[in-house]
Amino acid sequence: MSVVVTMYKDNTVAVVGLGKSGLSAARALTQGGADVLVWDDRPAARDDAQKAGYRLGAPDAYDWSGNAPAALVLSPGIPLTHPTPHPAATAASSHGIPILGDVELLYRACPRARYIGITGTNGKSTTTALIGHILSRTKDHVEIGGNLGTPALDLAPLEADGTYVLEMSSYQLDLTHSVAFDSAILLNVTADHLDRHGGMAGYIAAKKRIFRNRPVDAAAIVGVDDAHCEAVADALEADGHKVIRLSVMHPVDGGVYVADGKLIDAMSDEPTPVLDLKDAPSLPGLHNAQNIAAAYAAARREGLTPEEIRAGILSFPGLAHRLETVAVEDGIRFVNDSKATNAEATARALASFERIYWIAGGREKEGGYDVLRPYLPAVRKVFLIGEAAENMAAALSKSLEVEICGTLDRAVEQATALAMAEGVRGSAVLLSPACASFDQFPNFEVRGTAFSEAVAATLRLRKERRS
Repeated sequence: MSVVVTMYKDNTVAVVGLGKSGLSAARALTQGGADVLVWDDRPAARDDAQKAGYRLGAPDAYDWSGNAPAALVLSPGIPLTHPTPHPAATAASSHGIPILGDVELLYRACPRARYIGITGTNGKSTTTALIGHILSRTKDHVEIGGNLGTPALDLAPLEADGTYVLEMSSYQLDLTHSVAFDSAILLNVTADHLDRHGGMAGYIAAKKRIFRNRPVDAAAIVGVDDAHCEAVADALEADGHKVIRLSVMHPVDGGVYVADGKLIDAMSDEPTPVLDLKDAPSLPGLHNAQNIAAAYAAARREGLTPEEIRAGILSFPGLAHRLETVAVEDGIRFVNDSKATNAEATARALASFERIYWIAGGREKEGGYDVLRPYLPAVRKVFLIGEAAENMAAALSKSLEVEICGTLDRAVEQATALAMAEGVRGSAVLLSPACASFDQFPNFEVRGTAFSEAVAATLRLRKERRS
């Protein structure tokens, strides 16, 4: 059973953007009795929506000043303000019509449930899934989704005994106005999506929206290992909010941190080791240590014991496309980190292995590759693909050996051949692109699946040649 939104019964609502979340919102509003007009700038999406029974309505044909829609629901991918607002957003804003997202509709439909929100430039999907996994082991009514996997309105409706664990992108937070997260988590902030927010200040402001409307007993859980988030934590505390700090670099009073490879709980009593991180192989690297610390803090706030949380962490299988081991052959690990769509995420991946045959490239994002330099000594060679190959080669060739392969299949073949020829056990053939996928693949999931299939085909061919 999915959420039904009844607050706009007998009113017209416009839904613009017919991806997963947009279609989910259209379904929830229609079932709740609203007269729903849908639109997408892509003709194929409009055709699919019309075949599914929805009524099309082009925003430039609405009577915005007269019989206007009661609300405009935007999909997160539709520009609200930058680089150029969608015409529907401009018209709705100028006529005082509320512009909402699907998470806002979920909160209004299910206000009695508890809400845990997770945002950050990197790590939010893993942290969301990990928190959901931990809570689901001890609680009966836990729903996990948002920007991760299941759209918010496709989740089950929950009452006061239920908890929503929601990954929140900066785009979604821009469309969220009244949601009061019982635990709001900000993991980290580095440059990303700057075109959609008008620069770094706008991006940080969007992330900070997760702390709005907070209940009196709510917790702000903030990673403080970057200057942007540390400033956010300081500002929240100055305003009288309870802040639980996270760090993988140094101890933090009243928070959760990592020291000597162990997770330390300092939230209430004397700092206490609760987990040796090497016991959680599905969550390698310091970036995953931050994810673990955030999940631990959130679960403690939900009343779980350290022992219950530890068992949940150790049983977590990991997420696809996020440092996912897809094969091990002759002691060499093949790792799918296709979700690493920016240099900061790739830096975290490179820090997780000691000898790397690195596959990178795609469609470039802003920010360059300087953040990668401290981790390049672990890279034996980089195999480059996609639009960014030439630029990445120019940026990296002074520090390591570079080969432009063009396609992912070719890169997997070449990286595997070198890794096997050198035969150092414990090495990793790592796809961590540091780029978006859209030059060669529709999304990072398809790119990650293509990597896994290429690895399987390459290893199968090697075995056939040996037999």
